[in-house]
Amino acid sequence: MCRKIIGARWYIKGYEAEFGKLNLSDGVEFLSPRDAGGHGTHTSSTATGGLVENASFMGLAQGLARGGAPLAWLAVYEVFWDTGGCAEADLLAAFDDAIFDGVDVLSVSLGSPPPLATYVEEAAAIGSFHAVAKGISVICSAGNSGPYPHTVNKYSSMGCYSCSKHHRSSVYYNYLWNNQTTLVLFLNFFAT
Repeated sequence: MCRKIIGARWYIKGYEAEFGKLNLSDGVEFLSPRDAGGHGTHTSSTATGGLVENASFMGLAQGLARGGAPLAWLAVYEVFWDTGGCAEADLLAAFDDAIFDGVDVLSVSLGSPPPLATYVEEAAAIGSFHAVAKGISVICSAGNSGPYPHTVNKYSSMGCYSCSKHHRSSVYYNYLWNNQTTLVLFLNFFAT
């Protein structure tokens, strides 16, 4: 049996101060770090999932499935609630705790619909800046839509990632918020 999760915290005080009590009457949500909707489980397995041989989708693309760092341990910081969103105070508290806990990498998989706050006003950008200043690598999802400026140019202090359905490498240009351009190379290092 694999025991990957070595820490788990959840944050609700900011949410309740901003939005009121979380609705638990439908039985969908848990006041704990437990993943009610599956998104956290999915992204955690993408980041740290162990080796699964002969994995496929209905017989297609059969082969070895694995997360990006299958030997890594996992600390979970639950800030987003399936029934109502996320409070910036809770997000910043989770960043602070992750920094204090000594994590090596933060994988942040959340987003907001446009229009987005400016870089100096957005909680994930502020939290990632503080983490990077402490030597912690921060990666953030590029979103599920786009590419639009608000989906791929989120934060200059963190890298953005996306997942591919294909076993191939790609080259993209990343247009930064300060009008500079960087070349981004996505490589598939694993045998197909």
